[in-house]
Formats: sequence, C-alpha cells, structure tokens
Amino acid sequence: MQDCLTLKKSNCKNCYKCIRNCPVKAIRFSANQAHIINDECILCGRCFVVCPQNAKQIVDETEKVQVLMQGDEPVIASVAPSFVANYPGVGINSFRKALKQIGFADAEETALGATIVKKEYERILKDEERNIVISSCCHSINLLIQKHFVNCLPYLADVISPMQAHAADIRRRYPNAKIVFIGPCVAKKDEAEHYKNYVDATLTFEEITAWFKRMNVVLEPEQDAEEKSKARFFPTTGGILKTMALDAPGYTYLAIDGVENCMDALRDISEGKVEKCFIEMSACAGSCIGGPVMEKKHNVETNHFRNPVIDYMAVSNYAGSSDFDIEQPEVHELKKVFEPIEQKAIEPLEYEINNILKKMGKTKKSDELNCGSCGYNTCREKAKAIFNGKADISMCLPYLKEKAESFSDTIVKNTPNGLIAVNDNLEVQLINKVACKIMNIPSPSDIIGEPVVRVLDPTNFMKVQKGPEQIYGERTYLAEYNKYVEQTIVRDTDSKMLICIMSDITEKEKEHKKKEEISRQTIEVADKVVDKQMRIVQEIASLLGETAAETKIALTKLKESISDE
Repeated sequence: MQDCLTLKKSNCKNCYKCIRNCPVKAIRFSANQAHIINDECILCGRCFVVCPQNAKQIVDETEKVQVLMQGDEPVIASVAPSFVANYPGVGINSFRKALKQIGFADAEETALGATIVKKEYERILKDEERNIVISSCCHSINLLIQKHFVNCLPYLADVISPMQAHAADIRRRYPNAKIVFIGPCVAKKDEAEHYKNYVDATLTFEEITAWFKRMNVVLEPEQDAEEKSKARFFPTTGGILKTMALDAPGYTYLAIDGVENCMDALRDISEGKVEKCFIEMSACAGSCIGGPVMEKKHNVETNHFRNPVIDYMAVSNYAGSSDFDIEQPEVHELKKVFEPIEQKAIEPLEYEINNILKKMGKTKKSDELNCGSCGYNTCREKAKAIFNGKADISMCLPYLKEKAESFSDTIVKNTPNGLIAVNDNLEVQLINKVACKIMNIPSPSDIIGEPVVRVLDPTNFMKVQKGPEQIYGERTYLAEYNKYVEQTIVRDTDSKMLICIMSDITEKEKEHKKKEEISRQTIEVADKVVDKQMRIVQEIASLLGETAAETKIALTKLKESISDE
C-alpha cells in the first residue's frame, strides 16, 4: 500500500486523538509518536481530519501532475461528482475552464464512469445468482473487507470503481492521454497506485484549490444544467441506489455509511444473519460529500464545518433525472480482483492478556474501566495492542492517574513534615497526619473542607495569595498549640492551591532555650568568680601594701640606729 498519509513528527503531541478516532485502530505508538500501520489502515482519512496539530499529511501529487503536463500527451481531469458540494455554485463547465487555465487539456465528470458501474451492478443482480452483493465503489470499504473481514470478500462486487471506469473510457477515446483524478478521498491515491493503467495521478480538492490560488485562478459561479446526469448522486448516501432500477427479484436494497456501521453490517454478514441483499457501503458519513478532504483546513480556519444537508442539496440540485449517454464496456473489462491482505497482528493467549492487564493495575474485572481514553474501546483491546507492540502501558490514563496519586500519597504520608493545602477560598483541601499531630487535630476529616482560620492564622496564606512573593522557612510560634514551626507557604498555579509545609521545631527550640539558659547561668557564675577573684586580689594587694609599709619603717629605723652607732 502506498504511504498516502505521512507524519510530521515534530507536530505529534501524543494526544491519542487519532487512535481514538481510527475505526480499525491501525495506529502504533512508539517513542510517544503515532505511526500508521499500513497493512491495517483502510485510508479513511479520519486521523488526518481530527489531528489537532496537523501532524498527519496527505502526500501531495501536484508536482507529479505538473511533470505530466510538461509532456506531449494531453492531461485530462476526472472530477469526482462531490465537487459541487466542495465548490458551491460551480458547475463542470466552470471547473473545466479553471482547470484548463492551469494546464489541463480537458476535464470530465467521474459520474460518467459511475453510470457504467451502476449498470454493471444491475446486470449482476439480474443475471448472476449471488446472495449478497456489496458495492465496490469505496476503496476504503474494499480495504476494510480485504484486511479485516476477509470472509466477506466473496460478497464484494468484483467491479471496477467509477474512477477506474471513467479512466478506461477516457483512454478508449484518447489512447495517449494522461489521466488525473480530482476528489475528496485519501484512499483514491492508493487505489490509483495499486491498480495500474487507470489513473496516472490523483489530487485532492485541497491540492487543486491551492493550485488555483497560486495561479490566481478564480472559479466562476456557473451551474450548468444537464438532464442526463443522474449518476451525479453517487457521492451521497444512497446515491448509488438512487441511480439503480432496484427491480432485481427477491433483493433487499440498503445503504450504509460510516465505517463503524459498515463493520457492524459485515459482522452480521459473517454470522450468516443477512440474506439476498445489495448493500451500498460508504466509509464516510454522508458518503463522499463527507470525505476527509472536503476542504478540511478551510473549515477549521473559518470555524465552520460543512453542513451535510446543504452539501446533499447541492448534489441533488445539480443531478439530472436520467443516465449519461456513455458506451457500456464488455463485462470482462469491468472485472476487478480483490485479494485478501494478510495481517501481521498476533492474537495473544488469555494468560498473556491477563499478564498485561495486571501490569496496568487491572487485577480484577472491576478494574477494567473501558474508558477509551487510550483510544481503544476496551482494556482488553488495549492489552492486545500492547502485546503486538502497537501501544504502551503508559497510554492508560487511569493507570497513570492511579500511579501518580499513589506516588503523591506515598510522599504525603511518609514525609516528616506537616502538609496542608488550601484552595482560593482558603478552605483546607488536604492535610496529612503530621500536620494533624502538630495542631492536635484528631483526624484529617475533621478539617477537610473547613476554613484554614479554624486551625491556623491565615495572614501568611493571604499574603502569598495576593502578592508575588512566597514564604520560605519562616520561624513561627503557634501559641494555641504551644508549638514552634518553620513554615513554608507556596502557590501552585496549576492547581490554584496554596501549599503550606510545616516542620515542627518545638524540641529544637526548647533545646536552644535550654542552652541559652545554661549559657546565661555559666556567664553569671563566671562573673561571680571573676568578681570574687578581684576582691581577693584587692585584699591581698592591700595586705601586701600594709606589710611593705611596716617593713619599710622597720628597716628605716634599723638603718638609722646603725648609722648613729
């Protein structure tokens, strides 16, 4: 299968929106990036439409067509009948004129090929004894059956598509022509690539609109009438049936659109619940006028998505009441072979599924929430995807939430600090047991939801709430609890809560004061000792002074007496 859809890795944000919307879950996640699984993808284009980051891109073949135009062969456009819904008020003559301005030799409606196809459907129902016949116009439905409902392959009409029928008719009339299909479908790019010798290139409406803009070509509002154009109904739900006679004896005719609805019908067919039916199947809701490239980007930019009623009315008003005049080819020229496309996915055994579920924290049936946040409808489908390497355990939102909560709870429960969180109204939202112990609260439930003023002075909370500054390690005395704490209050902008972290330093404070008292007493004793020593010194000095004086007198007298002698 051609890689019609590519991924801009820089844009993929791991949002899982593509896998949630993929009807066949043909997307694999690796290194937080989405990857399309080609052998499972049916090219319905939903991932392209829903991607909020425009990470999915359709391969643009504009340059390829421009190269074709440089050759000697005429390049003729086959324009899907849904163009009248994509370009309101514009008919095929106006569209042909615009296409010629950018280099096309001519343009015709693919509805001409649709007339051929519907006549072949009518012939099959009348001439061949088939129980169930499923239309084969939609390549996405063909891929769905080839890849995911192989047992229904015998019921798929072995008839070429309107695009191929029209291309074959153009080649019959212009043998050397190069043919370019223009439409709203991603899958047509793959159909053109896989089934050679019909179409040389395909363009989407977005690609051709961009080309018109670059060349300053303006589509003229001109709705040309054509009575013989009933096949223009083909791009609508029930449009194929509207063109058919519906007179084959014993058959029930019904139209089904949307991949999920078609899958339900195919399951019923697989189980033998359906008999004698012609079923028109379209992958897109509303059929081709609801195609993935009906100017998706234009709608997003203008915040206006297409209205299916208005689109249907545009097609209905443009369609005629009888068939185009076109030569019907031989039956063998309309045959198309559909081969089954093998799947690489392996069906895991029950114990392997259960082992993966356990790793996701789902040990019992009630743990399997089947919430679909990962993109899979059930937890078991997700487990199978993990087994086949298409998904990762971390894609399970409840698992991640529970893991994060468990991690947070472990921190809250085991931290030696007291934690208390309040909301914008300063109401307690969370409190741990350490904080309860600090403030003599019997149980967290006694204060949860209550104003914080009941247990703490809210002044610091209000200060942090109003101002840009936050409080870090402020020593505070809680008089009502006779406790000293170091208080940190910070603002969490994501949760819009104020978080207070309290460290009980009462014992440290008491120890500090005890040391201060011992130091004070030691200083007092030292002062007393110094004072006493000074007094003793002074007394000794005084005694020494008196003794010295007396000694001096005595010696002086002795000296004098010796001198007299």
